[in-house]
Amino acid sequence: MVRVMVIKPEFIESTAGQITAELTRRRISPDQRIMITIEPDDWIAEARKFARTQVIEEGWTDAEIDRLIDEERTAVQPYL
Repeated sequence: MVRVMVIKPEFIESTAGQITAELTRRRISPDQRIMITIEPDDWIAEARKFARTQVIEEGWTDAEIDRLIDEERTAVQPYL
């Protein structure tokens, strides 16, 4: 039987000023390829505002939306 190791990607959330120190702390080689996502300062707020309007138009209440957000946040916590 052949065993295959599956290596999952690792996600690091940091600031631009701290990323070098964080990579060094994790012993990431300078030659290792990494992917960096640069997010606008308020993209989450804008996305929520857009999505909330769409969902309210479908008949959902703010309380239902907040409950779903909390449930999903709880569901993904083990993977962070």
